Amino acid sequence: MSFKNKVVIVTGAAKGIGRVIAAAYAEKGAKVLLADVDETAGKQSEVELKQMGTEVLYVKTDVRKENDIIHLMKTAKNTFGGLDVLINNAGKGLFKSLYDVTVEEWDDIIQTNLRSVFLCSREAARYMRENQEGGAIVNIASTRALMSEPNSEGYAATKGGIVGITHALASSLSDDLITVNAISPGWIHTGDYSELTDIDHNQHFSKRVGKPDDIARACMYLTARENNFVTGINLVVDGGMTKKMIYEE
Repeated sequence: MSFKNKVVIVTGAAKGIGRVIAAAYAEKGAKVLLADVDETAGKQSEVELKQMGTEVLYVKTDVRKENDIIHLMKTAKNTFGGLDVLINNAGKGLFKSLYDVTVEEWDDIIQTNLRSVFLCSREAARYMRENQEGGAIVNIASTRALMSEPNSEGYAATKGGIVGITHALASSLSDDLITVNAISPGWIHTGDYSELTDIDHNQHFSKRVGKPDDIARACMYLTARENNFVTGINLVVDGGMTKKMIYEE
């Protein structure tokens, strides 16, 4: 899977899973735009990745704002000549009693997690459709689209919406040769992996907790041109947890 000279945008790329995804594409020779609202972390990531000899550019982007998204896509076109891959990774959590969630908090998570996927995908597709080989979009959903804990309505709703909009976009953009897929991560640990316990690891079929690299590799699989027969799916990357039967004894 070669991404040499491919132009890739990763939203929410300053930290965590997004940064690892961006670094993985850059290491494969892609030209990567780091889109994030956190300017300090974004610029630091740009500096660190450039020191590794990669071609990256940080673009301050609030994915709740349509104009920021339009500017991001134009920057990709003007700086690198086009756009091949979009990873819609930006998102936030909202874990709070439904009795206490305000309308403003609800609207904020919908705009950040779900509306952004529509707006980013639409604006990216305007440029991808100019490519002879089209393009590829991956939306980061969650296993919480499939299963829940209490007080997670806003997060679950947005991640479920991402799974749904993914196959709708795959249908709408098929004539433009743009594949659209989702990835639903399970427990992906972005902190100190050595702090995890045997109980943490062994509750997975895989016998380990996930790492950001697991999601980066899934993104590359779904955006490689040789895999363009795969579109409209939700790839669950969770070490088997959503398939595990749990009974209290």
